[in-house]
Amino acid sequence: MEISSINNSIKQTNWYVITGGPSSGKTTTVNLLREKGYITTMEHARHFIDTQRLKGKTIEEVRSNQREFQLGVLEMQIEQENEISPEVLVFLDRAIPDALAYYRYLNLEIDAKLTEALGKVSYKKVFILDCLPMVNDYARIEDSIAQKKIHTLITEVYESLPFPIVHVPVLPPEERVRFILDNL
Repeated sequence: MEISSINNSIKQTNWYVITGGPSSGKTTTVNLLREKGYITTMEHARHFIDTQRLKGKTIEEVRSNQREFQLGVLEMQIEQENEISPEVLVFLDRAIPDALAYYRYLNLEIDAKLTEALGKVSYKKVFILDCLPMVNDYARIEDSIAQKKIHTLITEVYESLPFPIVHVPVLPPEERVRFILDNL
């Protein structure tokens, strides 16, 4: 799927995306922005896993059907973005286009829900965080090779969209936040 055009009738938002490959410091950065008083969102892959665990599923069961997993994450992201007023300054911990990168990484067929959602996205600016050393936990299972591939795909997806992109270098967390705020 090529993303050649975004619907020009979509209302401009005041939303900033914080994204990057696994273990790039997105959630740490978003949490620091929240501590500074900014409105932020949660990262939905981990949230989806947690909600499924509360329903009694194991992580292995949740991850065994990648299509279902990615669709569940996408649906949460779409719902969240639909609920945010375009005027509100908000930092998103990932956004809808991240789903396309993961679909590509997993060689999943692009479905109508993702195509439709991508046609409606609007972001003021996208901050792509350079990756940190890979750290795994219960929800993050990728290795460093997968991390680099996913990061590359995320970068390619966002660079194909008509939104300004700022690449955020590896810096101590507070300095990364300052770098982002200086580049709003």
